[in-house]
Amino acid sequence: MERPQNLSITPRTAIIIIVLFHVVGLAGLSIPATRTLFLQIVPFHLLLMLVVLVLSHAGFIKQLGAFFLLIFFTGYIAEWVGVHKQWLFGSYVYGRTLGLKLFDIPLTIGVNWFLLIYAAGVTMKRSRLKSVFFRVITGALLLVVLDLLIEPVAIKFDYWQWAGNSIPFKNYLCWFVLSAALLYVFEQFDFKKQSIAAPVLLVTQFVFFILLNLTIALR
Repeated sequence: MERPQNLSITPRTAIIIIVLFHVVGLAGLSIPATRTLFLQIVPFHLLLMLVVLVLSHAGFIKQLGAFFLLIFFTGYIAEWVGVHKQWLFGSYVYGRTLGLKLFDIPLTIGVNWFLLIYAAGVTMKRSRLKSVFFRVITGALLLVVLDLLIEPVAIKFDYWQWAGNSIPFKNYLCWFVLSAALLYVFEQFDFKKQSIAAPVLLVTQFVFFILLNLTIALR
């Protein structure tokens, strides 16, 4: 089932929304007077990015829906195992920033996994890498580097907290393995070539967390 054209947005519109809302979010989180407000709208920001990517997707919407549900539930279950069993990632708990929780896991965490995997997957498909293996490995490594940038911000702003305030190597290893597995799933869906919107989201995330880390370090 193809999406009706009037429910789609152009790549240019998607890029403007992605960049604009990250710039506003960066400013809001960097200013102490507005930080509390902007932390409260983090879940809505993730949902907005989800809507933007879905509306800019080219191809069968049912196929994208199936992919979203698969990544959402796989990511959510992995996080449940991580929090409740400590078999994955390490010993950690989620704070309040990511919003509504089910069994101590924010529902938006599944959305976040989809955003990251879809953005990295499209970026790799648009790259010059011809090998599925190298696209999967490179994409997974990119997401591990992104997690390195996310972690200090997440701890500072109560996305999640680590036991003993120490991030184990196991976290990054599991991020790599799970990201690689989910990126391989992305490859199996064989989406037609997507717009630049998803790669822009990935690059914007890198810039956003680099600048937010610098802001934290300078205070």
